Amino acid sequence: MSIYIPQETELIKIITETQNIKTFVFKPKNGFSFKTGQFVELTYPGFGEAPFTPSSNPFNTKEFDITIMNVGRVTGLLHKAKEGIVLGLRGPFGNGYPLNEFLKKDILIVGGGVGLAPLRSLLLSLFTEIDKYNKIVLRYGARSPKDIVYKEQLKEWSKIKKVDVVVTVDVGDETWTGNVGLVTSILKDLPLDINNAVSVVCGPPIMMKFVTFKLLDLGFKPKDIYLSLEKNMSCGLGKCGHCRLGKYYICKDGPVFRFSDIKDIWDIWD
Repeated sequence: MSIYIPQETELIKIITETQNIKTFVFKPKNGFSFKTGQFVELTYPGFGEAPFTPSSNPFNTKEFDITIMNVGRVTGLLHKAKEGIVLGLRGPFGNGYPLNEFLKKDILIVGGGVGLAPLRSLLLSLFTEIDKYNKIVLRYGARSPKDIVYKEQLKEWSKIKKVDVVVTVDVGDETWTGNVGLVTSILKDLPLDINNAVSVVCGPPIMMKFVTFKLLDLGFKPKDIYLSLEKNMSCGLGKCGHCRLGKYYICKDGPVFRFSDIKDIWDIWD
């Protein structure tokens, strides 16, 4: 299959997560598989394409999900789309999460906002083979209770053995009984062994910056912190140069990076 020519993929289901975030379920014509953390290029015929990271379990090769915030031209068209339309799909591209390096370890996953979408794919991968890992600790932050994605799934995940979930919001309301504060406020008293743990972070750049600094303060080594950077990706092939980060192209060398590999690049948080 050509990396340049999209294959047909049908939009078979749309799930509303929040007022500006929806999950789209796709069924590719010729089948599709990906590794958790990789991304795809989704084409809206006649209007353009954009990169997105699947949010579903890669063990399901018949269909896949992408959770998308309405922030631009292609995303706006998708949010207006109806089930049954046929789009184009290229990929997968990039490098995903190195699950073989997570074996027999505690795994701290920190998400912010719609950044929980690619982390959902990781979580579902881990849950599928949960006996391979010691413990999975999820810390998630959203702006407000109405901005939380996967509300019901978060409740179900918290019931899984060896899984610990805490959610916080920047601003609460009359319905909210959980923690109020930035996601860094719930990165304390973590039920894990930092000396035998890795951490994965995905969210807005400013959130990832301060979470990374917090993790370092807690004792995580730079090599054990993994960041998912979807910054400025465009073509997906390292041809356009939009996602250049120091000596790296995020689309080819990432989008998952160890912090130790990029910590000396001055503009990683821009």
